[in-house]
Amino acid sequence: MHRQVSVTASIRRIKPLPPTVDQPLTAEQLAFFEALLLREREALLQSAHETTSHLQEFEPTPDPSDRASLEEDHALELRVRDRERRHLHAIDQALVRIHDGSYGLCEESGEPIGLARLMARPTATLSLDEQALRESTRNRRPVRGHA
Repeated sequence: MHRQVSVTASIRRIKPLPPTVDQPLTAEQLAFFEALLLREREALLQSAHETTSHLQEFEPTPDPSDRASLEEDHALELRVRDRERRHLHAIDQALVRIHDGSYGLCEESGEPIGLARLMARPTATLSLDEQALRESTRNRRPVRGHA
């Protein structure tokens, strides 16, 4: 709860851009996103540590149904951990982009991604238009053997 309040307070200090104008991010906005990404990174690392510790605990269960349930729980934890690992990589890449000056710029068009999209998804690398184009292109590809 405290984390959410501090993030909300930080968000309020950012001077938002007009919604119809896509401009490069200011130094203050870049600092905000860097802090946001670093906090999210730390939370993911803590979660990974907890998951690893939990998976290493030995829980002997002679009952086959209990064992199956435990194995399913572990499989779910591993899937969540894999998703967190991919998100951690995206965060690290966003931090690199902040430091090399390319954060907030679409990797396809070079145009600003837009503050609203970055607020919704701080690891975004594509503008909404480019993301929609990529998704529509991906959905139009013929299935192998059916072209």
